[in-house]
Amino acid sequence: MIRRLLAVGLIAGLVAILPPALALMPDEILDDPNLEARARALSRDLRCVVCQNEAINSSNAEIARQMRLLVRERLVAGDDDGQVMDYLQARYGDYVLMKPPVKPETYLLWYGPAVVLLLGGLGVAFYLLRRPKAAEAAEPLTAAERERLKRLLDKEDA
Repeated sequence: MIRRLLAVGLIAGLVAILPPALALMPDEILDDPNLEARARALSRDLRCVVCQNEAINSSNAEIARQMRLLVRERLVAGDDDGQVMDYLQARYGDYVLMKPPVKPETYLLWYGPAVVLLLGGLGVAFYLLRRPKAAEAAEPLTAAERERLKRLLDKEDA
């Protein structure tokens, strides 16, 4: 049983450190190694428009395949990397970029998490400042309660 658990742990560890498998099909790979390297580098910076935050290199979606082919087609046609990215951005919008530009349309994307974190921190701070202190929350004992407590403690000591 322990051997099985160790084997499963070892396999899980190896899977966790392996790089993600690329979804490239053999017919997509360019003959020119330099162009292929550029295509793969560009594809890492392009998001699949139907997948959640997955680069087109690792997506099996048909649209990702079409985008990979389009990148390679543009490179073979002689476009430089910037022209390829501009073309895809114009065609699919800012969402296609893994690192979209900072502009008014993307402010919420860039600054939204910081605003939510700041508002959450302010909410916690106000809660902590407004809650009653432990000493303020407890009312002092009345004379009768102090007398009863004294009798109970004396009874325990005896």
